[in-house]
Amino acid sequence: MEQKSDMQKACAGSVASVFSSLVLCPTELVKCRLQAMHEMATSGKIAHSQNTVWSVIKSIMHNDGPAGFFQGLTTTIAREVPGYFCFFGAYELCRSLFAEYMHCGKDDIGVAPIVFSGGFGGACLWLVVYPMDCVKSRIQVMSMTGKQSGFFKTFMHIFRTEGVRALYSGLTPTMIRTFPANGALFLGYEASRKIMMAQFDS
Repeated sequence: MEQKSDMQKACAGSVASVFSSLVLCPTELVKCRLQAMHEMATSGKIAHSQNTVWSVIKSIMHNDGPAGFFQGLTTTIAREVPGYFCFFGAYELCRSLFAEYMHCGKDDIGVAPIVFSGGFGGACLWLVVYPMDCVKSRIQVMSMTGKQSGFFKTFMHIFRTEGVRALYSGLTPTMIRTFPANGALFLGYEASRKIMMAQFDS
């Protein structure tokens, strides 16, 4: 079977992210609203009974219908497409560099290089998408009040009123989490792929 280049794999991951966005957008909308409602419940602005997954889902359905679950979809796609290009591209490039350095195939570089490559890919993803993720979350939370603005307006509002640092607020713990998480993810992926390929080839 013909091996795909690192660029082709990065592009494939980028295209696949469009479809994953259709699933991510509704779930992240509910998550963002739950987080906002938790803050409101803590401050006494709403009852704690309103701060449940089911109450958020019912509220969205009642106020906006099924289409309401896709508020922020454009921003989610704008985040995922370049993010996953960098995610898979950085992972594959890193594996290629390890293979070249170790004079072996990409599938034979060992556990530590795979974990590092996966962590590096995850770090590249979040460095690229974090500002867009911040904007997406703001859009989805603001949609609760009917004050939803587009991506560019929301981005410029954050930039002008809070500065560049606000777009990267919380990046450090995200980076600390993403390196081992994505290292483990790709290690599991490569191990399971080898097992399945061995089964198919036998």
